[in-house]
Amino acid sequence: MKYISGLLLYFYLIHLCQAQEKINYVAYQVQGTAQLHGVISIQNSKNHISEVQTFLSKLHAEGYLTASLIYDQIKSDTLHIKVNSGEKFTWISLKKGNIPDQILSKAGYDSRSFDNKNIQYPAVARLFENILTVAENNGFPFASIKLDSLERENSAFKGSLNLDLGPKITFDTLKITGNSKTKSKYLANYLQIVPGEAFSQAKVNQAVRQVRNLPYVRWTAEPEISFQNQEATVYLPISDRKVNTIDGIVGFLPNEIEENKLLVTGQFDLSLYNVGGRGRNYTLNWQRLSQYTQNLKISALEPMILGSNIDMGASFSLLKEDTTFLNRDFRVDFGYRIASDHYLNFFSRRQSGDLLATFAFQNSESLPELADFRFNNYGIRYQLTLLDDIFFPRRGLIGQVEFAIGNKNILENTGLPPRVYEGIDLRTIQYYVKGDIEKHFYLRSQWGVMMSLSSGMMENKNLLVNDLYRIGGLRSLRGFNENYFFANKYVYFNIEPRFYFDTYSYFMIFANGGRLENRVQRLDTDFPLATGLGFSLETGNGIFNFIYAIGRANGQDFSLNLSKIHFGYTGRF
Repeated sequence: MKYISGLLLYFYLIHLCQAQEKINYVAYQVQGTAQLHGVISIQNSKNHISEVQTFLSKLHAEGYLTASLIYDQIKSDTLHIKVNSGEKFTWISLKKGNIPDQILSKAGYDSRSFDNKNIQYPAVARLFENILTVAENNGFPFASIKLDSLERENSAFKGSLNLDLGPKITFDTLKITGNSKTKSKYLANYLQIVPGEAFSQAKVNQAVRQVRNLPYVRWTAEPEISFQNQEATVYLPISDRKVNTIDGIVGFLPNEIEENKLLVTGQFDLSLYNVGGRGRNYTLNWQRLSQYTQNLKISALEPMILGSNIDMGASFSLLKEDTTFLNRDFRVDFGYRIASDHYLNFFSRRQSGDLLATFAFQNSESLPELADFRFNNYGIRYQLTLLDDIFFPRRGLIGQVEFAIGNKNILENTGLPPRVYEGIDLRTIQYYVKGDIEKHFYLRSQWGVMMSLSSGMMENKNLLVNDLYRIGGLRSLRGFNENYFFANKYVYFNIEPRFYFDTYSYFMIFANGGRLENRVQRLDTDFPLATGLGFSLETGNGIFNFIYAIGRANGQDFSLNLSKIHFGYTGRF
């Protein structure tokens, strides 16, 4: 009868509220076991009904299970209500019932959280949800739970949990329903959806995020799960994306140094992803802009070597800096995905530098800024990826941090006087750390902002110029030549508002700046700053980028005559 009267009062309250044009406050008074009073301010006069119901629900959640409305009156812009809280109910005990201990421990069940405690519905609901989550991630997606043997003693209850696991479900196969050429077996191993293993809803949810982090495929619809004969088949509607790139230019110029010969200059970039449908990635970058300066970078990635969850990668780079030095860098990586968005790398790296010309240092009294060295180091890299689209992000962030330490050996060059090596510790410990973070904000359908921050440092008492970080150009500090700056410590930012006139095409303006230190050459701390504008245009088979930038630094004035134009077309297939 009490619940019926409460229901009638509720409908009466609706009638009164509908008759009013504007109510800004709800003044409440609670009598009974709980003694409360106060005023609730509401933003929308039409929502005061829900405010009253929310207030009653809070009392129910705190153990006042019979709390009900007994009085209401509207005065001016205020609805006055009086509530009878009724008794406050408690648990005598909530026993584990038939639920296995391993499920309860993973769900966080502790009988002491309920015994002789106030009945709080949210705590029971959370426990139910946790138990069902554990069950569905261990092969029982159709499990159900309820309270059993519920008994009341005055204002207290006791009961036990009852779990019906339902049939045990295992993974059957993973099927690709889109036009992707990715191998199902590779993708199943990558997503850890292995036939015969217990079904896990968490793995399915994680698979959605992991596929989003693969640059060479995209979702075309929502994934589906089919349950038949106690087996689950996962259907992934994914299609391949045009992310493989190839572009380059070759120039033939008269060789001003060697007569009757041509100077070949140019640039070539090749990136191949998901080769053979097995996640293999290969890149090659070559650039030669003058007679004596060129660089080469090659990398390869082999995922899940020998059927394990370990990825193996290797890279080699070579930098020939005019006639001064030649640097080589060989690196081997072993990576492991610790979660869908978290990736951990361990690597071994060998860096070497050699002088190409020693004539200028023959009269040196101390070790020059450039020297021959070998640096063997070992390190770790952590990457976090929380982007909505790994290839064309509109929201989310991506960040990474890398640290390495090792022994650096300075080699004695016979072209230099022996005295420059006297008193020098030729074998020392060197370390470096660097990090990057990039954040994308989605403001409206056509507006977005990209912000990034990069920082790094290296430390050794015998740092050399051919050791240092190289910064500047399109991918770091725009408004300056590629690899314009040498730095042993750096931090720089970039902010880039964008206006999207198509899905992946946009106009943008930008500003970037930073702080650079070069103690090897004893240069003043530099504070480069640049600004500019540009656009990125997606075409049917590639992307055209154009950026106009103007920058200022210690060695460059803020002048239109020194402005830089970065542009290029990258074909995709």
